[in-house]
Amino acid sequence: MNLAFDHLAVGARSLDEGADWVRARLGVDLEPGGRHPGRGTHNMLLSLGPHEYLELIAPDPLSDAPPQWFGLAGFDGPPRLAGWVARATPLAAPPGTRVIEAARGDLRWRITLPDAGQMAGGGAQPMLIDWGTGPYPAERLPDRGIRLSRLALPLDALDIGDSRVVLRASRMTATLSVGKQEVTL
Repeated sequence: MNLAFDHLAVGARSLDEGADWVRARLGVDLEPGGRHPGRGTHNMLLSLGPHEYLELIAPDPLSDAPPQWFGLAGFDGPPRLAGWVARATPLAAPPGTRVIEAARGDLRWRITLPDAGQMAGGGAQPMLIDWGTGPYPAERLPDRGIRLSRLALPLDALDIGDSRVVLRASRMTATLSVGKQEVTL
């Protein structure tokens, strides 16, 4: 299976709280995303370059469904890096996950949903996604010049072939280049 970095997920109790947290760290506003029907979440987005983005995700107060991913069921505390997603070709469900189909507007994707609601290592193990041949969210986002420069993961092995992904870290962090400074989430 070939893996490529797709996006970071920042979890929050609410989109407003999370948007304020991201703005305080990165100095930019996020773009509207949308609701995840039947999944109990909604999001906002920020471009990290041509095929990458940051997703702020929170429980959707208008949904009857409980939040089903990134450990958002029972999420408490301040906003924080909750996980990440890798594009996978071909997409197959690792142990402890299942592949689901999801859609919002004209976006369609297949993604691995962890049975436990959070991937291993507190989200350090990536969820896997396949966008198929349709539109991709990052293509629609304004480029604010923010880039992922490092994703540090407390994992022993992961075959992603991306020099920005560093293994055997003490905890999961993402470092973003924002102009001439670096910000670690």
